[in-house]
Amino acid sequence: MEHTPPGCPKGLASYVAEWNPAPVTATDPLPAAPAAALGAVLDRQDTAPGPGEPLPPLWHWPYFLDWPEQRRLGADGHPAEGPFLPPVPDRRRMIAGGRAEFTAPLLLGAAAHRTSGVVGTEVKHGRTGEMLFVTVRHEISQEGVVRVVEEQDVVYRSGEDARRRTRFALDTADAPPAKESWELRLRPTPSLLFRFSALTANAHRIHYDTPYCKDVEGYPGLVAHGPLLVLLMLEMVRENAPGRTVRALSYRLRAPLFVGEQLVAVGEEGPGGAELRVASRREERHASARVTFA
Repeated sequence: MEHTPPGCPKGLASYVAEWNPAPVTATDPLPAAPAAALGAVLDRQDTAPGPGEPLPPLWHWPYFLDWPEQRRLGADGHPAEGPFLPPVPDRRRMIAGGRAEFTAPLLLGAAAHRTSGVVGTEVKHGRTGEMLFVTVRHEISQEGVVRVVEEQDVVYRSGEDARRRTRFALDTADAPPAKESWELRLRPTPSLLFRFSALTANAHRIHYDTPYCKDVEGYPGLVAHGPLLVLLMLEMVRENAPGRTVRALSYRLRAPLFVGEQLVAVGEEGPGGAELRVASRREERHASARVTFA
């Protein structure tokens, strides 16, 4: 049975039927400072690249940032408007997953150019109502050659999802032992989420405002960033397969993880690549990923 979200009487598909945003281009000189800062946030500063060195996979996320004026932010901290934000009422957003291909590494200190655009929209129906999936594609080039192609799937809802207030309960017990051979354990803290938010220009209040999380969003605590979980999985690859080159990546974000909970990122190398996931005592798969080696 299909449900129409409150405040969205026409259904989500009607709001994007004629929505066709134009592509957006951007240039970034790729200075070394954001990569060094990301290395510090991940406790990997000793392996962070310097000028002229290649960026590890997805370490371009602290670049090409958009800083809208403060008055243009919504009540949740997200931009109230933007080229790839669909015209949906009472819009709520989260990242569902993505894919990337790396034909060559991006080099620090050389100008990079990015072209971005919406390449797909799809409305899906679930027990809690409609969800609009928007796929944004980025092509990043250096010296006239496309080196990274990334697609990100972002899901939007209209109105409140009351299920959050009863679905999630904080579990601060240690994560269970891993079966896989690769393992990275971490208990996210408010300072970690705050620094990652600042580094990626992410003002969403679920990552730093505990009263907002509990009173407005219905979560039991601060929510760890999905992209942070993805980067932690990739750090296992860097640490355990240093001689391998990641050629492609796909990932899916399945369930939120909260400050105070211990995560364990685990992985296992197989033919041509590796399978990765993030687990906790509460969930076996907060996030999962597959990397393909060159």
